[in-house]
Amino acid sequence: MTILGKGIARLGRSTQRFFADVGAFASLAGQTVSHVRSIPRDRQLLFDQMSHIGTDSLPLVLIIGLFTGMVSAWQAAYQFKGLIPYSFLGAAVSRAIFIELGPVLTAIVIAGRVGASIAAELGTMKVTEQIDALESLAISPVRYLAVPRLLGATLMMPVLVICANAIALLGAFLVSNFFLGISTKMFFDSVQRFFHVKDVLGGLFKALFFGSFTALIGVKVGFATTGGAEGVGNATIRAFVLSSTLVLILDYTLWTVLF
Repeated sequence: MTILGKGIARLGRSTQRFFADVGAFASLAGQTVSHVRSIPRDRQLLFDQMSHIGTDSLPLVLIIGLFTGMVSAWQAAYQFKGLIPYSFLGAAVSRAIFIELGPVLTAIVIAGRVGASIAAELGTMKVTEQIDALESLAISPVRYLAVPRLLGATLMMPVLVICANAIALLGAFLVSNFFLGISTKMFFDSVQRFFHVKDVLGGLFKALFFGSFTALIGVKVGFATTGGAEGVGNATIRAFVLSSTLVLILDYTLWTVLF
């Protein structure tokens, strides 16, 4: 077989594998949604996942949000210097945080912390045959493992984004006030003058998608894990790479639709 023929064959296998993965992901999403009605009796599992995904992630999200706001203020001041009055700095920074920086950076943090964690946890259960044990007890792994993680991530991501937005705005204000000489009144008057509810709601709407897709990818990769400890490590990496990539793709797609 020629080099060209080998390349075409490899491309064909990759394309086939891609569509097979997309089909498996869609099938898992459909099964998960169909089991959502069972969540009242599994509410304790949901609360546990909300605590793990939301409360346990909050310190990291707040740190990321604080320094995101601070560096955004410095960057905006650098861009404005000699071109735009600093009285517009609060508006520029706040809108960037609400629409883009808060949701996207929080989602990438959650993809690394939660998406990879879900893949590692479920991957370990898969290779140690714990998932097979659940099926032998007539317990659906999708209902017992996937649904609480999907709903937990979907519900808690907007809450984390709200916290990240608030702390990022505080960080931007601290830099503006203490290092750039912008008064409190000037900064927050600028934020209020150009504030649009649509900006905040759009960012939170994107967060819903980021949270749900991150959880679904972690579950999908975890359920498909093979190969013992090495397979679990590879699944963890794959879940983070796929989740963070999909976050950026979804961000562009949703931005086009919403704004």
